[in-house]
Amino acid sequence: MAALPQSPCTGVLAEEAVVIDFGEHEGKSVLQVNDENPDFYSFLVEQREKGNFSIRRNKNKEFKLFVKTPLQ
Repeated sequence: MAALPQSPCTGVLAEEAVVIDFGEHEGKSVLQVNDENPDFYSFLVEQREKGNFSIRRNKNKEFKLFVKTPLQ
C-alpha cells in the first residue's frame, strides 16, 4: 500500500482544510499562508517539530491550528 503524501505542517490533513486561529493570519488556511508568507509557514513547521502546536477539530468540523507557546 502506498503511503499518503504528508504536509510538513499539517501531516495527513490537507493544508487547505486547516485554519490558523491566532495572530495576524487568523482565519487563513495553512495553504494560503504558505503561498503568501513562506517565512511564517517555516515558523509553523518548526513549531510542529518542537511539539509546540496542535490542530483541533471544532464542533462545526473545521480544523483549527493553535500554537501552544505565546508569540513574542
